[in-house]
Amino acid sequence: MAFGVNRAETYLRKGAWGDVVRVSGIECVGEVDFDRSGALRTGQRVAAIMGGLGRTRNGSYAEYTVVPSTNIFTLETKLPWDELAAIPESYATAWVCLFENLKLAKGQILVVRGGTSALGQAALNIAADAGATVLASTRSELKSTLLKTLGAGAVLIEDASLSEAVRKLYPNGVNAVLDLVGNTVLRDSLRMLKKGGRLCQAGFLGGPKPVEFNPIFDMPSGSDLSFFGSFVPGTHDYPLSDIPMQCIVESAAKGTYKAKPAKVFPFECLPDAHRLMEANQANGKIVVVM
Repeated sequence: MAFGVNRAETYLRKGAWGDVVRVSGIECVGEVDFDRSGALRTGQRVAAIMGGLGRTRNGSYAEYTVVPSTNIFTLETKLPWDELAAIPESYATAWVCLFENLKLAKGQILVVRGGTSALGQAALNIAADAGATVLASTRSELKSTLLKTLGAGAVLIEDASLSEAVRKLYPNGVNAVLDLVGNTVLRDSLRMLKKGGRLCQAGFLGGPKPVEFNPIFDMPSGSDLSFFGSFVPGTHDYPLSDIPMQCIVESAAKGTYKAKPAKVFPFECLPDAHRLMEANQANGKIVVVM
């Protein structure tokens, strides 16, 4: 019925991640047409993420797709399809990054680097609601108001030495950094951490080009660095049952999470959705409806 557009799909389209299937799309929401196991009833409302979609099996840029049972959320909700489609991949990824990789707890200080992205906005919503103090970065001061409405206690303008601005606010460092800009700023992001702090890299808004990295000089002693790839939900180590998607959807329906899509396109305008994504002008989740 609808699907979110993700930056990964622009890389898949360009062939930047090797040979992939012809039909792209790594997530969707819709109704079950047929489940040969009988576990899901015809017409049941579901969301699907990953499980090889768009990479090794034809994905969601179509009227029908076939998804592994391990990669299905069953949902009870009256949210319209376009609003529901803005949630699954971004909020599932944010949830795992925050509570598994970063082990975020109430009262801790978190920096979301790349806060205006769809994943960054989801992380802001979730972390602020969980009682964390959240700092968010953006390249445009005009987006500060948006980030504050999502839960950011402070908004910082993105640059290569953002750690200096963070250290002015918190001289002893912060507990956690969710870095969505990626390799280009990784070393600077690590300089934000206090002893025992954690950094999770989960995006490449600055591009995936490798950079030189030396743990001896670039990692503060006592800090933890991890990576989360959104292609792993539904695997043995990252079962979807660990992600409370029904509760997330209910929080979105109540307005606790401000998760509505930033822009909705009809399917025939899908190329325009990709152009908007690559122009970095979406300011949130892009959704396509069938």
